[in-house]
Amino acid sequence: MNLALFDLDHTLLPIDSDYEWGQFLCRQGAVDAAAFARRNDQFFAQYQAGTLDPVEYLEFALGTLATFEPEHLAALQQQFMAEVIEPNIKPVARALLQRHLDAGDMVAIVTATNHFVTAPIAKAFGVDHLIAAMPEIVDGRITGRLGGKPTQGEGKILHTKAWLEQMGKTLEHFDNVYFYSDSHNDLPLLSIVSHPVATNPNAVLTRHANERGWALLQLFND
Repeated sequence: MNLALFDLDHTLLPIDSDYEWGQFLCRQGAVDAAAFARRNDQFFAQYQAGTLDPVEYLEFALGTLATFEPEHLAALQQQFMAEVIEPNIKPVARALLQRHLDAGDMVAIVTATNHFVTAPIAKAFGVDHLIAAMPEIVDGRITGRLGGKPTQGEGKILHTKAWLEQMGKTLEHFDNVYFYSDSHNDLPLLSIVSHPVATNPNAVLTRHANERGWALLQLFND
């Protein structure tokens, strides 16, 4: 059996779901639009530059979720999926996933974005396994704190290995391990799999992939 791991934002999606969720909340008037957008833009710029503190960002995002009643959050989530995510799920990304599923590969999405935002996206893609940043939940409510460690950078290795261990497996159990990602922030995990695929890569990852002879893939050229 092979293992196929996929980053989500700008890899399977041509957008950043985390950033777009913030923009969606602003459009809905659910948050102070000016203050939230300014802070969200700062974090997004840090992410692109590779300087983001993942805990600081996640607790900013999760703190916003904690202000809503669960029923309100569920309604916003459903609207976000319909208005923002589903129009950005492209046939070419579905086809890439389906090739691995049809081959009998184990498929997982491994994302630094929080589980609340990404769980319905993974479901929409037909992917059963999701490794994402987990919010702390107490009495059915998101508290605003991060539960455990971030799933960014080296954290993707930590969480992927822990997920496999729960099934009695390691990376070495698989004939081939693929990881598709757009970002140099994922170099730790890309560097330990047998088949790293720089997918819609940014400039830093493109240069790194070319130097090492990694596969390059552009999904969204159109």
